[in-house]
Amino acid sequence: MLIKGGRLIDPADNRDGLFDLLVEDGRVREVLDPGSATAGEVVDASGCWVLPGLIDMHAHLRDPGYEYKEDIETASRAAAAGGITTVACMANTDPVNDNPSVTQYILDKASGVGLVRVLPVGAMTKGLKGKELAEMGLMRRAGIVAVSDDGRPVLDAGLMRRALEYAATFSLPVILHCEETSLSARGVMNEGELSSRLGLAGIPAAAEEVMISRDVLLSQYTGVPIHVTHISTRGSLEIIRQAKQQGIPVTCDATPHHLLLTEDAVRTYDTNCKMNPPLRHEEDRHALIEGIRMSQVDCIATDHAPHARDEKDLDFDLAPFGIIGFQTLLPALMKLHQDHDIDFSQLLACVTRNPARILGIEGGTLAPGSRADIVIFDPAPRWTLSEDMILSRSRNTPFIGWTFTGKVVRTMLGGVTVYRAG
Repeated sequence: MLIKGGRLIDPADNRDGLFDLLVEDGRVREVLDPGSATAGEVVDASGCWVLPGLIDMHAHLRDPGYEYKEDIETASRAAAAGGITTVACMANTDPVNDNPSVTQYILDKASGVGLVRVLPVGAMTKGLKGKELAEMGLMRRAGIVAVSDDGRPVLDAGLMRRALEYAATFSLPVILHCEETSLSARGVMNEGELSSRLGLAGIPAAAEEVMISRDVLLSQYTGVPIHVTHISTRGSLEIIRQAKQQGIPVTCDATPHHLLLTEDAVRTYDTNCKMNPPLRHEEDRHALIEGIRMSQVDCIATDHAPHARDEKDLDFDLAPFGIIGFQTLLPALMKLHQDHDIDFSQLLACVTRNPARILGIEGGTLAPGSRADIVIFDPAPRWTLSEDMILSRSRNTPFIGWTFTGKVVRTMLGGVTVYRAG
């Protein structure tokens, strides 16, 4: 297959320009000057961008146990439509992915669907209860790529230290949900003047920042790398920035919703704007955006968290945290590119090269010899998100009615087309 005429953008290979891409046996064979080769099958990408398949390093697929919200098949369809070819799925399923049998179930089902690579993230502690370490070695052998108790913090500092050291023996990245629950308590939105006006319990920035500080110190003490997921405050970013300056091995990601929305979205009590960590102040949002510009925020991850309509149609206090995000990931990057003048290649690195490096997995590049996980993206069309466009089983997103720029035309996994627009 020859993909010709497109603008190839590959941060990992330092390419951004007009190139043809020759694909053979599921891998990129050559990156060529335009018009210098022919092939039996030709894909005309004129006017489009040719990108490495996106890697979402933080998502919840709800399978097994909560298939009424989402399952691996519906999630894979939505991810492929969003240009995502690799998804790391968190362990808060039922049963929890804290043993190799659940890991194998996820891998087998994803292989049967065959639309995206699904990489299981195993639990750090048994049952996500924060009391006893899970069998990381057995899960590693079964196929997990990282460990995390995402959704729940590990409150016991001694246990966290042991978890870091145990994970390191299996070269497993550690993804941390940083929340001091004694501070967040029963909060449902950002703590501040607005939460008081709305009569909603608040979650202070300190609930996130205190726990990040603790885990950064544990990383420094043990020498074990940590990845802090879905940071939401200016203070969190500052802690991580200083840690990096000191040579502490810490990385982090932010979500599209924390980069595009603020607590003002909660004024209407829309439960599709309820997530944990909560939407913060405008100054926090801008700090995260500048963190991307300055390469202090390493990755952008969706924290895709489907919930059934009847669960979200409750009072704000009672509705669950979380929103979906697969199909709005690339459009969100385009919005950041256009509204904040951030180089698109730098944004793309946050969903390709950087997560591949942190997770230690193949992918995130179109260099010769790499897997042919490819997205063809048309940057021109303007469109408005509606519910009937969503391929996830759930529809819980605050972006319905938003107008975005750019659409995925085609997604390929190992050189095989898994999504084509229309």
